[in-house]
Amino acid sequence: MKRIGGLGKLAGERVLALARTGDGAEVVGTRDALFLPGGVRIPWEQVQAADWDIDAATLTVAEVGTWGEERPVHVVAVDDPGLLLELVRERVTASVVLQRHAPVRGALGLFVIARRAPRGDQSLQWSFEYDEGLDPDAPDVKAAAIAALERARDEVGDR
Repeated sequence: MKRIGGLGKLAGERVLALARTGDGAEVVGTRDALFLPGGVRIPWEQVQAADWDIDAATLTVAEVGTWGEERPVHVVAVDDPGLLLELVRERVTASVVLQRHAPVRGALGLFVIARRAPRGDQSLQWSFEYDEGLDPDAPDVKAAAIAALERARDEVGDR
C-alpha cells in the first residue's frame, strides 16, 4: 500500500481502523474505502458483503458484481481485527440507501439496490441482485427490473 505522510495517511485518506495479517501486511479502513494487501482499494459502496469467520480468523469481502461476470471476492487472514470489523459493518451498511425486492415469478424476484459513496458527492449507484433461477436476459425479468428501478428511483428522488 502506498503511504503518504506516515501512518495516518493512505493515498490521501485518513486511517480509521487498521488490522495486520500474519505476515505484517495491513488491512486499512478509511472514510471512503477498504484497503487490502496488494494495493487493492475497494470503495465502501462497491462492497456487496463482508463476512468475518472467527474460527479461521479471515475476513471475506465480496465486491458488487456485474451479471454474467465472476464477482471479485477477497479473503484475508487477520490476526486481530480490532475495530476494523465494526468499521466495515458500519460503512457497508451506511452505503446502502435503498434495497427493495421485486417479485417476478411467484416468490422469485430481484433486488434493486442503491448505494452511495460516504462523501455523498457522487450520484447513486444502482444494481440488481437476482434470485437463483432467474435469467436477467429473459424479457419478463428485464421488464420487471426496469419497472422496479423506476419505482425505486422515484422513491428516493433520483431523477
